Amino acid sequence: MDVWLWILIALAAVLLIGIAPVLLLGYILYSKLLVRTSKEIWNRGPSDPSDPEYVQLYEDGMRWRDAHLSVKEDVHIENDGLNLYGEYYDLGAKTAAIILPGRMETCYYSAFYAEPYEKAGCNVLTIDPRGHGLSDGKYNSLGFLEYRDVIAWAKFLHDTKGVEKVFLHGVCIGCSTAVFALTAENCPEYVAGMVAEGMYVNFNESFRIHIEERGHRYFPVGPAALFWLRLFGKADAVHDGPLKRIPALRKPILMLHSRMDQYSLPDKAELLYEVCGSPEKELVWFETGTHSRIRIHTEENRAKFDAAIGSFLTDVLNSDEHKQAEV
Repeated sequence: MDVWLWILIALAAVLLIGIAPVLLLGYILYSKLLVRTSKEIWNRGPSDPSDPEYVQLYEDGMRWRDAHLSVKEDVHIENDGLNLYGEYYDLGAKTAAIILPGRMETCYYSAFYAEPYEKAGCNVLTIDPRGHGLSDGKYNSLGFLEYRDVIAWAKFLHDTKGVEKVFLHGVCIGCSTAVFALTAENCPEYVAGMVAEGMYVNFNESFRIHIEERGHRYFPVGPAALFWLRLFGKADAVHDGPLKRIPALRKPILMLHSRMDQYSLPDKAELLYEVCGSPEKELVWFETGTHSRIRIHTEENRAKFDAAIGSFLTDVLNSDEHKQAEV
């Protein structure tokens, strides 16, 4: 038999015996974490009913929602061929905040973050990201595609609801989405800034920490899962993300971070702050509170969290008014 045929057979054997099983396991992991296979997955219910702190966060948000039903409007837009849904709370302001939740979360979860914006005099839009809640979509793209929906929602608020300034509040993956939106070439000027809670440098690092925390080896199945993410979700979670994009950020940003954050590590938050290109940036530290749980952890955290957002919005809006007066 020709030697090259033997070489091809050997390579095929290596592929089938070695690489193919890894890719298969990677696809299973990817599908479990970042693909929505039915509307029952990532619906508007609580994503982790076994966690008491999470349940408290979710229920606090629902209490705020229930108390504001008189000003709530169910809203809908279309973008990228997808029907997207949310809930808009018109509190009579000309400024609004869009809450961008993390993986598996929807507008109901996001209501927990509405209170500090209400206190600061903002309307609030909570959304079902694509592939979540009532919205269309199958893949979670970690902000690589979702940022386009956020810009569409901002245009909806400005053009349809008369909102003059829009702020973005990101939680975990929502931070990545906000950074992508604010650094996009087509981001409208009226999208005025962002608040980030628990921002990671890229999804790859957070993903690795999650896997290793559960006693599993990250290599080779973790990278294999990210291969499928790149193929279907159009997301380069290894080389791209907030760390790459944030140097181009020019709009104001408030970073809220816990020194106990086990997935978006504190030293990486300092790195993100250092390389951030915004001339108006602030990093507020909390000594307690796990990832995405800063505000719910203690009453002291809640008060500090809300006050930081209120001061940030006041400073940005006053600065904008001063710039307009100078012109």
